Amino acid sequence: MPSIQPNQGGPYGEDHSVGELLSQVTSDAQTLFRQEVELAKTEVRQEATKAGKAAGMYGGAGFAGYMTLLFLSLAAVLGLANVMDGGWAALIVTAVWAAVAAVLYARARARMRTVSPTPEQTVETMKENAQWARHPTR
Repeated sequence: MPSIQPNQGGPYGEDHSVGELLSQVTSDAQTLFRQEVELAKTEVRQEATKAGKAAGMYGGAGFAGYMTLLFLSLAAVLGLANVMDGGWAALIVTAVWAAVAAVLYARARARMRTVSPTPEQTVETMKENAQWARHPTR
C-alpha cells in the first residue's frame, strides 16, 4: 500500500481545496470497495468449485453404494439358487463395488472438509482497511 505523503501543492505550488481532497478520498474509497467486492466474488467462485467437485464424488459414492446393494442382492439370489459358482462370482463383484464406494466416500469427505464458505482473504483485508480508516497515520 503506498504511503500517504503530505500535500506538496499543485503544479503551481498551490494547495488543494478541502472539497477536492474529499472528492479524492471518496473516489479512492469507492475503488477500494469495488476491488474488495471483486476479491470476494473470486473467493466464493473458488470455494463453489471445490464444493461442486466434492458433491460429484458424493454422487459417485452414492452410485457405487447402489451398485453394492444391487450386486449383493444378486449374489444372495445366485448363492441360494446355485450354491457355489454363480454366487461366489457375484460376491466378488459386490466386494469390488463396496471398495469403490468406500474410496469415493472417503475422498469426497476429505475434500468437503477443505471447503471454506467464508472469503477469508477479503475478510482480512476489510479488517485492515477498517483499522487504517480509524488510524490513517499509522
